[in-house]
Amino acid sequence: MSQHLLMIEDDARLARMVIEYLGQSGFVVNHAGDGQTGLAALHPTGATSPPELVILDLMLPDMDGLEVCRRIRSLGGPVAHVPVLMLTAKGDPMDRIIGLELGADDYLPKPFEPRELLARIRAVLRRRVSVEPNSGRPIRFGSLEIDRDARAVTVNGVPCDLTSYQFDLLVALAERAGRVLTRDQIMEAVRGRELDAFDRSIDVHMGRIRAAIETDPKNPKRILTVRGVGYVFARQQD
Repeated sequence: MSQHLLMIEDDARLARMVIEYLGQSGFVVNHAGDGQTGLAALHPTGATSPPELVILDLMLPDMDGLEVCRRIRSLGGPVAHVPVLMLTAKGDPMDRIIGLELGADDYLPKPFEPRELLARIRAVLRRRVSVEPNSGRPIRFGSLEIDRDARAVTVNGVPCDLTSYQFDLLVALAERAGRVLTRDQIMEAVRGRELDAFDRSIDVHMGRIRAAIETDPKNPKRILTVRGVGYVFARQQD
């Protein structure tokens, strides 16, 4: 069965190349040339579900990709949780960090090899299904509840806003509570893409998770940094 993606990109030639290349791997890609058209395409008439992933260019004619990403994450229902892979023309680390903070699941600097784009898309989609159901039993730590089957997180019954990737990172840590994990071990646990030598994006995601689940994100009690090593999920209850 084909997987449906949405590409929001104003470079029509690049979009045609990507659509043709991904089509050879079983993907059906819809194309929008600007942000407004892309946002509208997330709710196509008669559609039963949103696309499985959005490829989002940072530089668009009507609004930048960061604003499009922010609006996607602010939408209600399943659309808000669609994975976003952001294309950054300059490869500027600050652009990547801001994109991840706004809810992008991954990024790819331009110019890129089509094979790398395909690999990253597959990695993001794998992460959506990488957490297997566990007898329907949520993980609970005091007021924090992680429902792996529903892929939902609540604190005191209030839903937490996490991307699909951030949810998987949280589960990987919570399932290994009390154990210090390196960044490589965390990435391996969620079956994500290979970690680049200077890639600190996982730290940005951890910051987003803390903002969602911690009472005081600047003084976290759940996800603790072990300097020079990685992270540990604390066992203590509220």
